[in-house]
Amino acid sequence: MWDSAPQSTQGPATVAEPSVSVVVPATDDPPTLPAARAAIEAQLEAGDELIVQREPAGAGPALARNLGAERARGELLVFVDADVVVGPDAIARLRAALGGPDAPDAVFGAYDRDPAHPSPVSRYRNLLHHHVHATSAGEAETFWAGLGAVRGDRFRAVGGFDPLRFRSPSVEDIELGMRLRAGGARIVLDPAIQGRHLKRWTLRSMLRDDHLRRARPWARLLIESGRGAPPTLNLTFSRRLSAALSTLCAGALLARRPLAAAAALAAVAGLNRDLLRLLAERGGPGLAAFGLLLQVAHETAAASAVPVALVQHRLKPGGGPLS
Repeated sequence: MWDSAPQSTQGPATVAEPSVSVVVPATDDPPTLPAARAAIEAQLEAGDELIVQREPAGAGPALARNLGAERARGELLVFVDADVVVGPDAIARLRAALGGPDAPDAVFGAYDRDPAHPSPVSRYRNLLHHHVHATSAGEAETFWAGLGAVRGDRFRAVGGFDPLRFRSPSVEDIELGMRLRAGGARIVLDPAIQGRHLKRWTLRSMLRDDHLRRARPWARLLIESGRGAPPTLNLTFSRRLSAALSTLCAGALLARRPLAAAAALAAVAGLNRDLLRLLAERGGPGLAAFGLLLQVAHETAAASAVPVALVQHRLKPGGGPLS
């Protein structure tokens, strides 16, 4: 195990190939780290290692993951966020997914259906992530570093994460996935690989992250790539349509047109009926009703980032920090 200094421990005395190096960025010393660490240690096998990257203090996750990967000895690099408690078979599933001769080059999973924090915003936000990943299984165009693995040689071939463009938590994993795919790598989303998210969301933090840390830099990446948005994850046609209707709903409310707002809200509910059903199952009708309003807020915050990204690209095309 590496805690910024070269100390190493191994898991139980069983041999399995390929070997795994689990990298956890923890430069902000989060209080969730002990729980995340214990869940990983319980699954390590002989030859595996856990690298908890604590330095440099305050560094973004892109740099922290790269520094951890530089020390890694395993054939597979498993990235786990410090606020994720991996499921009891998550490491084994990642190992198996990348272990065969015809296996993909990277695989990632999803949050589970049981968010840790009980607040309605936290439950909605984490269940939304679970729902999007659970309904998008298969070949993927991006990567997720909250709970994902990549072959070490592929990771190093593309230069790892980009710490210059992503100095704080953002879409550094999505950008890595785009470069992996451009280099011919296969990436697979397997929602059976799960972890429990310990993060507490507030309405303010959700809207800030949706707009500033997710949608805006992601939109700029897509604009700069010139390839358009792939119809996967949050970018399927139905989810784009839902975002447009959510924006229309918010605009109608601001314009004091309640009938138009109600019609748009009903359409958003129809497009997101599976998500609302999940929210009702996990938190009752109250969470589903509140979740519908949060979905409008979430999608409006994300959609509003697109014109901002277009303006930023015109003013400063082709590079610069995105977070």
